[in-house]
Amino acid sequence: MNDFEEFVRARTPALLRSAYLLTGDQHAAEDLVQAALERTALRWRRIDRGGGVDGYVRTVMYRLQVDRWRRRSYSAEQVTDAPPERAGGDPYTGADTRLALRTALARLTPKQRAVLVLRFYEDLGEARTAEVLGCSVGTVKSQTHLALKRLRETSPELAHLLSEGALA
Repeated sequence: MNDFEEFVRARTPALLRSAYLLTGDQHAAEDLVQAALERTALRWRRIDRGGGVDGYVRTVMYRLQVDRWRRRSYSAEQVTDAPPERAGGDPYTGADTRLALRTALARLTPKQRAVLVLRFYEDLGEARTAEVLGCSVGTVKSQTHLALKRLRETSPELAHLLSEGALA
């Protein structure tokens, strides 16, 4: 097994999680990771293997997704005026929170979702997020502000995450 195959086996699950958060769809996430790994394979010999491979693949992945958003002139997302029903006293509240977060992220614009994923899930700074998305730091700040505001308005069930600083 060569280095690239080892990298793919080791990092694909983490890449799929990030891609899913960006796309909101498992199949689209798989396509995104595959396309990013394809491009990485073509440049494998030139990529710095001293820890730069993962960052390279993620940057390719984010840029591919931004390109897809820019090409698409409409949004296939369905925004609803009511959050999903929640069962009281459910021992699986963690799952409820994850589902609510997934639904809330789907209500955001693609750029807002990308900024939140990069800033709070990937834990990137504003400058690095701007670099990955190919925009200014001001755009990252404004999109973060708008996304968090929209989450507070449309997803009150996530107020505990927003107040604890998990997303803000």
